[in-house]
Amino acid sequence: MPKTPERCQEIREETRKKILHDAMLYFARNGFAGTKINDLANYIGIGQGTLYIYFKSKEDLFKELFAVCNNDKEIKDMKTLSRLPISAKNKIRKLSKTIIEKLEQDENYAAKVTLTTQVLFEKNDFMSESTTYQSEIYLYTAKIIEQGQKEKTVVDGSSMKLADFYWSVVYLYALKKLFTTKYETITAADLERVLLKDGKEK
Repeated sequence: MPKTPERCQEIREETRKKILHDAMLYFARNGFAGTKINDLANYIGIGQGTLYIYFKSKEDLFKELFAVCNNDKEIKDMKTLSRLPISAKNKIRKLSKTIIEKLEQDENYAAKVTLTTQVLFEKNDFMSESTTYQSEIYLYTAKIIEQGQKEKTVVDGSSMKLADFYWSVVYLYALKKLFTTKYETITAADLERVLLKDGKEK
């Protein structure tokens, strides 16, 4: 019995979602330069030709993945957090707790963190000036850091460098989740201590 147009559309949407989901994990583990389309298609479980039906090139697929990583709920949540009328110490504690919970519960989150960070390291045509050291996540983190420095609760130094250091620690543990079978993460309190003069709960 032939499939209905509606079912065909559903299959196309399901296939596209699977490609994006599996490609995010594959790129996160192998990097852009280390990913070959044929190997990626085999990992997803589809033919190389099928992959090209949905995305014109490896660059096209990676652009979409990067857009997903940088235009989703995490950025909105960071923006909201940076504007809350609470102390920077509490903002950093909330952020650290959320990050650790996501790393423990969601492999896709670890892949997003890894993929976004890799773009800062790899020089390719899909990158723009704004993606290098100007991620919105970093910028909102830097704002929180600046608030904390005024409140004398956050360590001194360049807010962007400290934001970079904070997310580098997150990146390290995201890699551990993706690459190791015995994944051991840090605690939220450990992550807080990257920025806070006193990261211990009182």
